[in-house]
Amino acid sequence: MAILPILIIPEPQLRQISAPVPRIDKEIEKLAADMLETMYDAPGIGLAAIQVGVHKRVITIDIAREDAPKNPIVLINPEVVSASEETSFYNEGCLSIPEYYEEVERPAQVTVRYQDLKGATHEIAADGLLATCLQHEIDHLNGVLFIDHLSRLKRERVIKKFTKAARREAGA
Repeated sequence: MAILPILIIPEPQLRQISAPVPRIDKEIEKLAADMLETMYDAPGIGLAAIQVGVHKRVITIDIAREDAPKNPIVLINPEVVSASEETSFYNEGCLSIPEYYEEVERPAQVTVRYQDLKGATHEIAADGLLATCLQHEIDHLNGVLFIDHLSRLKRERVIKKFTKAARREAGA
């Protein structure tokens, strides 16, 4: 296993749509293991393959509290198959937008269909933090960041801040 570098905005790859995984093989198993290690190291509760520069529809999630046993989920080719009309707000953050948090409104409940590492298809009905995390990570696979759910002014302010930081770092 390896800790992978996490892409930070304004990295253009984060805006690209990830490709479906046609078959689950050793490469995908290694990717999932590396993503989990990277996610725990960051630390974070979710990670999409695109955030580590891999354009495949793979996400990892573990919303277990730090003092609880780990409970990782690897979802391959996840898709939201239903979402509630009711919404909820969560203070979201993102490993690709470090140290920035904002309230985001999303459907309160979702049902997600995905494949596990053995290729079996499952559906998970989620609410609360898990529903938010699933939607956030699936958004990544579609080139959408949580800041895209904010007002244009807030979004532009965040992008400007990270673009300036990237320029400073490139010039260093």
